[in-house]
Amino acid sequence: MNSKNNFDYRDTRKGAPISIKAVSLDDVIAEIAERRSEFNQRSHVPLDMIEKMKAVGIFRASTPKCFGGDALPPAEFLRIVERVSEADGSVGWVTAFGSANIYLAALPPATQALIYANGPDQVYAGGLYPLQPAKETENGWEVSGHWRFASGCKGANWIGVGIGGTSANGGGPTAGKPLTAVFPASEVQIVDNWNVVGMQGTGSHDLKLHQKNIQREWTFVRGSASTIDEPLYHYPSVSYQAQVHAAVNLGLARAALDLVIAMSGSTKTVTGAPRLGDRAYYRSELGKAEAMLRSAQAFFYESAEAVWASLIAGNAVTLQQTNLLRLSATHAAHTGADVVMKAYRLAGTAAIFNDNRLQWIVRDSMVVTQHAFLGEATYDGAGAVFAGIEPTIPYP
Repeated sequence: MNSKNNFDYRDTRKGAPISIKAVSLDDVIAEIAERRSEFNQRSHVPLDMIEKMKAVGIFRASTPKCFGGDALPPAEFLRIVERVSEADGSVGWVTAFGSANIYLAALPPATQALIYANGPDQVYAGGLYPLQPAKETENGWEVSGHWRFASGCKGANWIGVGIGGTSANGGGPTAGKPLTAVFPASEVQIVDNWNVVGMQGTGSHDLKLHQKNIQREWTFVRGSASTIDEPLYHYPSVSYQAQVHAAVNLGLARAALDLVIAMSGSTKTVTGAPRLGDRAYYRSELGKAEAMLRSAQAFFYESAEAVWASLIAGNAVTLQQTNLLRLSATHAAHTGADVVMKAYRLAGTAAIFNDNRLQWIVRDSMVVTQHAFLGEATYDGAGAVFAGIEPTIPYP
């Protein structure tokens, strides 16, 4: 980018590269499990772990193949998110942003070539809301403002912010539709204020910019058509983002059930009551919870795999298919949270202590269901599509 933009696209790293020995995804997940308390205390996933996640391909999962990426089938990447989330929900959430480069695929190819000039392992984070007005310039926009919920921003190479825009004729940059403006992370101020009861390690801090110029070719409408003609970039991008976050709760639910199963044979109880495995209600509720989780997983992955198979066959994604992607994601997120609560109740008083991971998992799983893409309104939108009427919300 030229000097008018106030930054150099090549300056996208925070510090020198970290030397990493060859590691596997299993190695990385094991380390995440060991260090999750550290990430929670830091309120973000540190750069050394981000580099290890890069080394196993997490952040090239949605980079176009033409730029050296893997452009993984969605279901394959969703299973990675689920596995990481079993070890820690916050790192699973940050892992989910390994899919976010599908948004960048809406940028002009020349812009994307600059983004991937240093390699395909580029981490993209965004704090899009509240949308901020932007002053139109000769070549683009002058951007100032304050944004929230920029998950993973401290480990990002690139950060997007949402602008509404103001122009001489009073209209927005895209006739009222919000834009995302993409900056090197080094140009964006991070406001260190992420203090929550769940997903503390995601580092979803606020962002600030003051009078930063951005050229039009570094902006895109979120969810708009890709400029890259590869199968992944014809997959519905908003639906994919709903799915990657929902996968976190599938992993958390699996972790919660495994924890309570491990407690079933304990002979030590506070009251001297029978061990959990000897109690009929425990066995019954455990069976129901397992069925709930596996059913949600089946619907979730079946929907993703069906759309991918259709795309590979050369078909366009239909409204009905997109509806199932959104519905299965919301169902997975909420069912996962319900399974976590079942596990919490089965564990009894042991689960109320801060050093019991079930307490932690409950808080994280509740945050997932609060995401805008996974809210209860999704069910209303899905029902409208099934009924053949216009949804009352932006959907799908």
